[in-house]
Amino acid sequence: MNIKFNLYLALFFIHSICFAQVQHEVAPPDYIKTITFKGNTDISVLPIIDLGESLQLEFDALNGNEDDFYYSIEYFNYDWTPTTLMRSEYIDGFDKQRITNYDNSFNTYQIYSHYTLAIPNEQVRSLKVSGNYMIKVYDESDQLLFSRKFMVNEGGASVGVSMKLSRDVKFLNEKQTVDIIINSNNIQFNNPLERVKTTIIQNNNLNSAIKNVKPMYTMGQDLIYRYNKETTFWGGNEYYYFENKDIRSANSGINFIDLHDLYNSYLYTNTPQRNKPYTYNPDINGNFVINNIDATDPNIEADYAWIHFSLKLNPLPSEKSIHVYGNFNNYTIEERTKMIYNPEKGIYECPILLKQGFYNYKYVTVENQTGIVNEGEISGNYYQTENDYKVIVYYRDLGGRYDKIVGVGEASSINISN
Repeated sequence: MNIKFNLYLALFFIHSICFAQVQHEVAPPDYIKTITFKGNTDISVLPIIDLGESLQLEFDALNGNEDDFYYSIEYFNYDWTPTTLMRSEYIDGFDKQRITNYDNSFNTYQIYSHYTLAIPNEQVRSLKVSGNYMIKVYDESDQLLFSRKFMVNEGGASVGVSMKLSRDVKFLNEKQTVDIIINSNNIQFNNPLERVKTTIIQNNNLNSAIKNVKPMYTMGQDLIYRYNKETTFWGGNEYYYFENKDIRSANSGINFIDLHDLYNSYLYTNTPQRNKPYTYNPDINGNFVINNIDATDPNIEADYAWIHFSLKLNPLPSEKSIHVYGNFNNYTIEERTKMIYNPEKGIYECPILLKQGFYNYKYVTVENQTGIVNEGEISGNYYQTENDYKVIVYYRDLGGRYDKIVGVGEASSINISN
């Protein structure tokens, strides 16, 4: 009995240690804002690049101290557990360097410094392998401030993605199903049912991604994913939006503004859309774009404003809370996004400090005990909703020590079919 009990404890602790090693992104402190990955457009992008391409991380520090920040780059397996690779095996050069490229804000009420980190650079000359990476940013005391994931694709396989209505009749009008066909092309997949992994991402939100779905079956060189439930997402609804590129006037979605130490923009009070007919509303699927109509360089000339969100809703039970949700903070649930009920007005309210631009957002409920996010409880779920989907395909060779990314596919549910 003791031997069995000790073995059970050993297995339990091994499992706990392995689980604890999964790396999650660290949210920044309050004075670090507007963390974005930039590609060839001004819009913040899901950081997936091809091997040999460059990537740019940008952020603002709102304390006006021109602080020194340092960064490191770490590599992970497909499930974000630590790799066995040495740093020299995935980086050509040296990280743990100071971020030297920054500019101070110009002609803004909110003083800030805008930092830019390009990868590769003089210190990190290249990333050697494809797969999962994470940039970690530290202050001068070597305190971790925040981290962000990014992915590198080496190609070799083509990934076909198509959007289908839910095959579960119960959720026919609420869910969207992702069908995938992976063609190995120039890769000889060995034991693909075990060695090929996939991650399916809706609207660039890594928090709600579906991971590690195995091929349903193979057909020649093709791996087929045609599931009823395993690759299905809630459809959600189109995002609300506002725009304050002209910070002195009430633009789209803004009811009125006033100026104290900073500008305050009060949005129109939103109402729940659940159980209402679906209405198409063009959006950018939860994303945001920094913009200032009067600026030549919005990176340093766009100001910060307090955006006052409000939602007309009866009080929820104490075990639930409501949060403002979107890519403006990497879809993070935190105290700064929590809405407080105002009994005098009968609305939920939340002010959030955001940089000028165009923003998508929605309201979600959160189970306080478990942290489970329900994106559709307020907005509803509709199969017609236009969502973006990306599929990342990982493969580890026989005897391989890391998980390559060998293909990326994408589709929009605007083309959804039976």
